[in-house]
Amino acid sequence: MEDRGREGKGNERWSAAIANLSEMATNLDSLQKLLVKKAVYVDEETFSRASLTADQARTIKVLEQRVETLERELDAAISAAARARTEKRQAEAAQKAAELRAQEVTRELENTTKVFQLHMEELRAKQQEISKRDDEIKLLEAIIQTLGGRELRSSKD
Repeated sequence: MEDRGREGKGNERWSAAIANLSEMATNLDSLQKLLVKKAVYVDEETFSRASLTADQARTIKVLEQRVETLERELDAAISAAARARTEKRQAEAAQKAAELRAQEVTRELENTTKVFQLHMEELRAKQQEISKRDDEIKLLEAIIQTLGGRELRSSKD
């Protein structure tokens, strides 16, 4: 049964294909008759001028497309150059800011160094003063011990 179903469908397809071919043949005949009636016959020189004109038109169209492409590329290059200039200006500004900051830090460091040197000089002066007073205290202690030893000897006598 299935074979009969397949055969039926196959026959329908073939019939449809043949009908399509017949219709195409009719359409082709009509087209051929129309072309014969409407065809324009020109001499060789006119045909070559028309052919040259058509070639030139195609060439012009290709060149116009190329010009448009080049214009887009040029616009893109101009935009990229503008972005690059902007980035360069920003980088230069950042570099200048960094240089100014480095100068500021250097000045601060120099000032701190000067302050440190002044403090060190003060500390040395204080240290010398303390040393001098310490020596004076030791001298006074020695004098006191010497005088104290004499008093002890005098009171024993």
